[in-house]
Amino acid sequence: MRIALVQSDLYWEDISANLSQFEEKIWKIEAAVDVIVLPEMFNTGFSMNTNSLAEPMNLTTHKWMKQMASQTNSAICGSFIIKINELFFNRLWWVQPDGVSHFYDKRHLFTYGGEHNFYKAGLQRLVIEWRGWKFCPLICYDLRFPVWSRNAKQDLYDCLIYVANWPQKRANAWNTLLKARAIENLSYSVGVNRIGNDGNGVYHSGDSSAYDFKGNQIVHCADKEDVLLIELDKDQLIQFRNEFPALEDADEFRFV
Repeated sequence: MRIALVQSDLYWEDISANLSQFEEKIWKIEAAVDVIVLPEMFNTGFSMNTNSLAEPMNLTTHKWMKQMASQTNSAICGSFIIKINELFFNRLWWVQPDGVSHFYDKRHLFTYGGEHNFYKAGLQRLVIEWRGWKFCPLICYDLRFPVWSRNAKQDLYDCLIYVANWPQKRANAWNTLLKARAIENLSYSVGVNRIGNDGNGVYHSGDSSAYDFKGNQIVHCADKEDVLLIELDKDQLIQFRNEFPALEDADEFRFV
């Protein structure tokens, strides 16, 4: 499984500029990949300006994702602001080359930043099967809540993906928790974060990373724009789970 992690600065609240720059970055990826991961709110930055920036289902950004997925033969994921009736969601889209789309609404809203005043929290986790792998995509602040990402025998996934706008001043938590999620869930863990200052003057160092099922760091990048290419090995993952079947001892639970 080949994954491209696209770490980028973002144009503040400028959808067309962001889509243009990501299209350029994606077309510069020379190797064939199976999944392309973009940051949280990749088309606007982490904004509370919902009335001006939100899109209905299947409009500009979603259509752009369909186009890019089709042209690259890759699944592409990232979140942006969606409006349903009078409600707003920080919604992650997973779009496949044939146009099939899945979405996940951010469960844990960042109260410290006022996100809960503008967005409605999601209620369901998402696990997607793609090219023989199972992915669980989540958004930024979700990383701090391990129960929500807990790997369960009845819905086992192989790789966690976190898309984020995570500030540099809390980068230690980001780096530590990405590693912890991989270890405790016996899965790969991938995090894609933005860099640069947002419209509120908050600096982001990126620190996009990937960890294997033992917590070994595969790749890491900070303080610069880059596209990180990684390759995950399913056979090694299965072998380790068979040798160290810790998930068999996990507490039984279900999401309600």
